[in-house]
Amino acid sequence: MFGEKLFEMQPDVHTRWASYENPAGEKGAGGKARNGRKGAAWFTLEEGEAVTLAQAEGTSGMIRRIWITMNNRSKEALRGVILEIYWDGARTPAVHAPIGDFFCHGIGRMAVVKNALFSSPEGRNFNCFIPMPFRSGMKVVVKNESGQQVKHFYYDVDYTLGDAVDEKTMYFHCWFNRENPTTMKKDFELLPYLQGSGRYLGVNLGIRCDTDRYFQTWWGEGEVKVYLDGDKEYPTLCGTGVEDYVATAWGQDYYYDLYHGSQIYDTENMEIGCYRLHIPDPIFFHENIRVTIQQIGGIDTDDELNKAKFHFNEITKGYRYTSVNGGKIDFPKIDGTNVLPELFEREDDWSCCTYFYYDRAENDLPVLETEKYMIE
Repeated sequence: MFGEKLFEMQPDVHTRWASYENPAGEKGAGGKARNGRKGAAWFTLEEGEAVTLAQAEGTSGMIRRIWITMNNRSKEALRGVILEIYWDGARTPAVHAPIGDFFCHGIGRMAVVKNALFSSPEGRNFNCFIPMPFRSGMKVVVKNESGQQVKHFYYDVDYTLGDAVDEKTMYFHCWFNRENPTTMKKDFELLPYLQGSGRYLGVNLGIRCDTDRYFQTWWGEGEVKVYLDGDKEYPTLCGTGVEDYVATAWGQDYYYDLYHGSQIYDTENMEIGCYRLHIPDPIFFHENIRVTIQQIGGIDTDDELNKAKFHFNEITKGYRYTSVNGGKIDFPKIDGTNVLPELFEREDDWSCCTYFYYDRAENDLPVLETEKYMIE
């Protein structure tokens, strides 16, 4: 998977594990606390504190695995503890994301996750297996902006030093975005316009549907659009719906697989977490890229789940639902035709953690204030 022969010795490559008592991965410096009898397995991450988990300088290498667990896995901690990763002495991080969303636990909820790049087999921890090469150094940092203490923070960052890198070797990046609510008829950005070359690796999506406005109606008709290398009004790559993009069909439910899954599917609260990883089907960009997804819902007269009646409103040219408690709402139609199932524009709470490789150590993507991450 990672282009290495498991049986082939690499004489110039050396293995290191960074932990709380040895964040620099120094040789012969692990396990010293309490005379080597498990004296520093964890640390306390106080509110407002930043801690360096791992650091290497003056050498090439590759992060191979990151493992973390925390006793505080509240929605505040999952969104308010921020993971940052820096490459080659850069001023700004290539990775800046809430710890939950980065590790495929979206919308402030833990979940059982099993895929090619992330895992949490019992929904209690965080594993990442994305290979992250660097040329002259790296730094992994956590910041606690959750408003809460994390009493027990455990981790390992497993990496190698001396790995061969060349001009084709790219840096790993991750970008987090959230809009609550999204803007009507304005596609949510999974990756804003980015100049340069690289590989779009995939995305972890989080959706919290506005059930006050839309009840339990279907939310996932929106198309993913990938604008590549100079695309303007229309993209080169275009999907057919959210559930199609995450490689299922005819609606969605809880499931997981190596490259696609829906690790959260709560039909009562209409909260969804799903992911798509482009490993066997790479998306390369050579000049620039932009990735978006539409917020489009659907209504069908046979949809008993919504327990509502509707009629076509000739004034608004849309459907009006009357809920069981008497509430009314107009659904903006995609076009003027009277065809069911009816597609309509909607606004919900969308978030994404987007993974990509890039030809440089820093990006100039916008960073949201942490307060905008937080689940109400």
